[in-house]
Amino acid sequence: MGIFENSTVTLEQDDFGTFKDPQTGVSQTIRRFTWKNGNGVSVQVINYGATVIAINLPDKNGKVDDITLGYDSLDGYLQSNNPYFGATIGRVANRIANSTFTLNGKVYQLAANDGPNSLHGGLRGFDKVVWDYYVKGTKVVFSYTSSDGEEGYPGSLVSNVTFQLSDENEIVIDYRSSTTKPTLVNLTNHSYFNLAGNGSGVDGLLEHVVAINADRYTETDDAGIPTGKLIPVANTVFDLLTPTKLKDVINSVPSTQGFDNNFCIYKGTRQGLGFVSRVEHPQSGRVLEVYSDQPGVQFYTGNSIPEQTGKSGNKYGKHSAFCLETQIWPDAIHHDNFPNVVLNPGQQYRHICIYKFLVKA
Repeated sequence: MGIFENSTVTLEQDDFGTFKDPQTGVSQTIRRFTWKNGNGVSVQVINYGATVIAINLPDKNGKVDDITLGYDSLDGYLQSNNPYFGATIGRVANRIANSTFTLNGKVYQLAANDGPNSLHGGLRGFDKVVWDYYVKGTKVVFSYTSSDGEEGYPGSLVSNVTFQLSDENEIVIDYRSSTTKPTLVNLTNHSYFNLAGNGSGVDGLLEHVVAINADRYTETDDAGIPTGKLIPVANTVFDLLTPTKLKDVINSVPSTQGFDNNFCIYKGTRQGLGFVSRVEHPQSGRVLEVYSDQPGVQFYTGNSIPEQTGKSGNKYGKHSAFCLETQIWPDAIHHDNFPNVVLNPGQQYRHICIYKFLVKA
């Protein structure tokens, strides 16, 4: 498991529309990168938002489906009701309470885009910018420099996110960042998966069997802000240590909307690459395994996906897909008992996530 240099994987690129920056008026051609391996798996990523726009995977009968939600054209990703489909999220994934934080005695005010709170980097997070890129073999390295003060965050932050598909059906995502001033960093990917196919909707989602390698989760208030308490999953609906069919538990989550919770994977440490989650769709035989070095994963069952038309005319809405966003725990800057989310000059933020796909006969 890891980053493979495998000659059977091919990489191609082409144009995927034109983006006109609303702030500068400058137009840029967006590039689409397509990986294919010898197992019939293909992956597409664009440099707008460093966004995964397609993952095509055979089922146990050889039928290939795109198992991620998204759009057929760039215009879809630019519309206001795009719920971060496939995007790279930053500077800080998840929520920051009251859109403010104090660092080294100074108070920083962020944009509020989730009620009074800041969500997924603010009004114009990393998902809404054009990333530079370069190709290195079968890797694509996307690079973005977030200027000092952008969305209220201190320091000029340089981030590189490397994508690669292996011949073992692994999508390897390697995040690295450095900063000129003390700041906050918590990057993730926001792909929405439905192993039954991106058009199968809630009926397909409910048949998924989910396991998450976590013995605790972060308790939150009604706005999704952590209280600081870590709750054991034992004897609760959040106990997914044993594989559990979503149909049997999704309506028992206290919010009544489904899962949107951070699960504590590494008991607060970030050492080593470990098993995070396994999700299986028995009818198709498709399986997703997630590995990461991060202390948490946000498991989200698409509770707030707006009703809309996605790829190939497919209808999306509530519970059309799920997300597994590897991350530092949300709102960590406000909780001393949470993992560190502060990056200082001279340090490197590093985060590796692997999405591995299998097919069971």
